[in-house]
Amino acid sequence: MPLTIPNLDDRRYQDLLDEALARIPISTPEWTNFNKSDPGVTLIEVFAFLTENLLYRSNQIPERNRRKFLSLLGIPLQPATAAQGLVTFNNERGPLQNITLNGGLEVRAGQIPFLTQNGLDVLPVEARVFYKKEQAITGQAKNYYQQFYLSYLQPVDLSAARLEPQIYQTLPLAAGGSTVLDLGTDTIDGALWIALLLREADKPYSESRMRQARQAIGGKTINLGVVPALSDPSRDLPAGRIATGENPLLLQVRLPVVSETKGLMLSNPNRPEPQYLLLPATATQNVLVEPGIVQVTLPEEQEIGLWSWANLNPHDAGVGNLPPSLEDSSLSDRVITWLRVSVPNLKRPDSTSDSATAVRARFSWLGINAAQVSQRARVSNELLSTGTGEPDQSVTLSRAPVLPGSLTLSVTTINGQPEAWQAVDDLMSAGPEVPLSDTFLPSGSRPVTGSPVKVFTLNPESGEVRFGDGTHGARPPLGAVIRASYDISQGQAGNVAPGAINTSPALPPGLTVANPIPTRGGAASESAEQGEKQITRYLQHRDRLVNKTDFETITLRTPGLDIGRVEVLPTYNPDLASGQSGDAPGAVTLMVIPRYDPRQPNAPQPDQLFLDTICDYLDPRRLVTTEVFLRGPTYVPVWISVGLQVVAERSIAEVREAVKKAVQAYLSPLPPDPSSQLDNQMNLLNTPDYGNRLKGWPLNKAVVETELLTEISRVPGVLSVKALLGDASGVERPSIPMQGLQLPRIAALEVSIGDPLALAELQGQQIETNRDNLLPVPAIPEEC
Repeated sequence: MPLTIPNLDDRRYQDLLDEALARIPISTPEWTNFNKSDPGVTLIEVFAFLTENLLYRSNQIPERNRRKFLSLLGIPLQPATAAQGLVTFNNERGPLQNITLNGGLEVRAGQIPFLTQNGLDVLPVEARVFYKKEQAITGQAKNYYQQFYLSYLQPVDLSAARLEPQIYQTLPLAAGGSTVLDLGTDTIDGALWIALLLREADKPYSESRMRQARQAIGGKTINLGVVPALSDPSRDLPAGRIATGENPLLLQVRLPVVSETKGLMLSNPNRPEPQYLLLPATATQNVLVEPGIVQVTLPEEQEIGLWSWANLNPHDAGVGNLPPSLEDSSLSDRVITWLRVSVPNLKRPDSTSDSATAVRARFSWLGINAAQVSQRARVSNELLSTGTGEPDQSVTLSRAPVLPGSLTLSVTTINGQPEAWQAVDDLMSAGPEVPLSDTFLPSGSRPVTGSPVKVFTLNPESGEVRFGDGTHGARPPLGAVIRASYDISQGQAGNVAPGAINTSPALPPGLTVANPIPTRGGAASESAEQGEKQITRYLQHRDRLVNKTDFETITLRTPGLDIGRVEVLPTYNPDLASGQSGDAPGAVTLMVIPRYDPRQPNAPQPDQLFLDTICDYLDPRRLVTTEVFLRGPTYVPVWISVGLQVVAERSIAEVREAVKKAVQAYLSPLPPDPSSQLDNQMNLLNTPDYGNRLKGWPLNKAVVETELLTEISRVPGVLSVKALLGDASGVERPSIPMQGLQLPRIAALEVSIGDPLALAELQGQQIETNRDNLLPVPAIPEEC
């Protein structure tokens, strides 16, 4: 039978007061005035109040015992995780010189602190990123281009066929990561071009200004921030081996080779084919997979660039492998030099390389003067309790939760030097305070000194630091001074929007800071109630992925993620054509959905970083023979048109909005919001599949028009209802089936008073907005 928590005493203040007043005639019959104005009654009320508080504390003892049992099992609560992101520093109006910033600089989003993870050179230049987009052109205009560039179309090898002009537009890479650029398919040359420009405040743009800027950046290092596209909602953990990340693949950054006397160095004097210098670049991670920093070292001043490339003709600009031409003179007059960013073995439509080794490079943002930041605040040199010399001494940090791995602790004995102690996971693995000899070795041999001794353990969630008992780990000596430095985080509050990080108390004058993309990865600490629920599950799975429940509960506890839903499909491989559960023994598919997705809130989709975090957490916990597939849902668009008749005394606007919310909640892929209204929860209780609906729309359940009508009719104020359900083809259907990992997504929802709007009209109202690579322009007439 289940263990119930006893209630030691359930009496409240009024019960205690009434009981005490009832005893007065028995114990003191001479006391006859029981009114509230009597001083004796006032004393009884005070003692009743104090007794109620004592009973409340007594009733907390079983609760505290449960939490102590949780800690004895070694199941600490998950601490908060710090949000991560990128910031860029800009020297807009400061001195025209390089400024070096050290790592650990504090920047803020309001009152939320962030610390930079790396130092950088803030170059006093502006950067714009461009790419060459192919433009189709035919007819007479193509003949004009062939005549104009006739001298360039003749190949170097005269026996080869003549070249054809390939027209392109110079387009900027959109700021803020709002679009995705595929380097292989969206560019004409498989490259991004970064123009290093004089700042707008450096007028006039003269030769002396150019030379001063080249002196400021010559020999310095550019911190190039790179944000790849993270929209791939799939990740696999193959069976039989531990999954490892891809090897870091660096971008190749090249600089045009110039000479003080000859100008731009050309491969062929008769053709504008420039020579490029490959610049040394380093990165700590694969920036084609996750956001990161590429550090590019520039050459000295005389190798960077010239005011003008005098050996080129005006119509040579942008031809062949030259940097793209800029029609805007306000930009072209400020160009110091160009950087060409490319990826080796790029996957292109016409590529002849092996498709298995070809690399797909997709970017959403690039920028210079970038640094990685983590949402944390540093607590330095905190003085803790002095050492007692007793076994199992514990001290508690003043701020919690503590970010794991950030605590450094030193113990200073009387008349001694500070000594750093080491953090360990388990004190039982520590050595004895007094070295002992191995009894199996000859007498006089050296003592055994294999395990660390001066160690401690940390509970990151509570901030409790515990030392050894002398047998396992050393004890801080009596009177020893204990100091600690550590980092704390505000968890989910660190997930801020682009541009929110904009201040710094330690930034030099003239510099500004901003985050071009949102920060992510921050999560709040696990509450005691949530941790207590894991006791039974932990005793069942011992932190190992064996059965279906293990996969669900352990995945939901992935640190640093706010997971809204996990669906476990055993013996199912999403890549098989059959798509049936039971066809793939040894395979497990996890469909995961984040709780929040700013790009599409009503149809959340995990990105690559989200899935990578889950993979890193699950990989050491799975059986080596288990093949795990992580996928996001496949959304099937549905069109819904509803016609209502509203009860006379009800507000039409309120009923219409209530119907929209009911339909959205009914087809939602996520579980219902616990803070939703009681009537909506009661409607959910009446559904036949209540158990499945607690997770959101069930897998393999069709969207049925009659069930939709039933759900709408439950909304208060609806007198009668008609509904039309349609698929992507615009045809009305009584039901839309769902298979595999498919879930419904409301493509359009229209609620009208009277008859429902026709599906054809409803679909005609949708405006296609995903046309980021097209720029509508008016046609120019051939004759005026």
